[in-house]
Amino acid sequence: MSDFAPLFEPFTLKGVTFANRLAMAPMTRSFATGGVPGQNVADYYSRRAAADVGLLITEGTTINRGGASFDPNIPNIHADEAKAGWKHVVDEVHANNGKIAPQIWHVGMARKPGQGPHPEAQSDSPSGVTHAGKQVYDTPTLDDVDAMIEAFVDGIVTAKELGFDCAEIHGAHGYLVDEFFWGVMNTRDDKYGGSITSRAQFAADIISRAKAKVGDYPIILRISQWKQFDYGARLCETPKELEAFLGVLADAGVDCIHCSQRRYWEPEFPEIDGEDGLNLAGWAKKLTGLPTITVGSVGLSTEFTGAFRGEGSKTRPLADVVERLDKGEFDMIAVGRALLQDPEWAKKVKEGRFDETRAYDGEALKTLF
Repeated sequence: MSDFAPLFEPFTLKGVTFANRLAMAPMTRSFATGGVPGQNVADYYSRRAAADVGLLITEGTTINRGGASFDPNIPNIHADEAKAGWKHVVDEVHANNGKIAPQIWHVGMARKPGQGPHPEAQSDSPSGVTHAGKQVYDTPTLDDVDAMIEAFVDGIVTAKELGFDCAEIHGAHGYLVDEFFWGVMNTRDDKYGGSITSRAQFAADIISRAKAKVGDYPIILRISQWKQFDYGARLCETPKELEAFLGVLADAGVDCIHCSQRRYWEPEFPEIDGEDGLNLAGWAKKLTGLPTITVGSVGLSTEFTGAFRGEGSKTRPLADVVERLDKGEFDMIAVGRALLQDPEWAKKVKEGRFDETRAYDGEALKTLF
């Protein structure tokens, strides 16, 4: 336990104290029938709250836009029945001494026409352009973009009203917010397009408008360089570009940046600082001074995209990520598949029961345990 003590020190974000530095990474499960999180979802999160996970970040929960979801069994955060379901989830987590944040989500152009609970709806996007550069819809008007922003704001306001401890905006992996960040899909020529700082303005407006309504309520933003359509994509090629990009979001009032990498141990700018350099979360913290969360294959030997194909993964030592945490490279560590596989993973680590931790089995995706 002594070598892993930094993992189990408390951390406070804007007045909210988490019992330790471990977060459960958001992972889409599609077990919310009709978009409503039921008792099965409440049990899923409360089991992990009871077993020493400091912050539970839920699977993506979609905003009130017709094209926000590509699966009717992904939860939403706007329908009355879904809100009641989430209130029960929050109460169950709190009863088990946990903290929880919803991930506020819009899938953008990752949704194919006709998918999701509203098959008749058009998919939202920054420019109506696919990741392959094909124009399939008209470019949304500024009024259209404003409506998208307000739907995100409403989701954050609802999160606070339901008693969630904080909220996370999904701005990674090629979904709607990230599509605005990405020049490949954002070809706008107004204030939301052009330079990387202008492309960041969509997320910045969500954050600043939400902050005007929720005050000091903590808002986390998840970002990534890679996209589900292009693992090699990069928003920022240099620390200077990353600093300009993140500066817009910091100025808007974001409280924490959740930095998604496929493998957390890879340096973000190896040409600058070599193999032992900072990862994305480390650079984000260095450039903004804001708290950051790192994520990407923690506790496992292979990156997570194989999980989509039902592939397993062997365990990986934690010593390096704990050492980096202890040095202050980042402030929290998000764990995905290891916690999906085993709700008591964090407790086993805390108690030094490493021989009881299990390799990830892709079959775990088929159950909500």
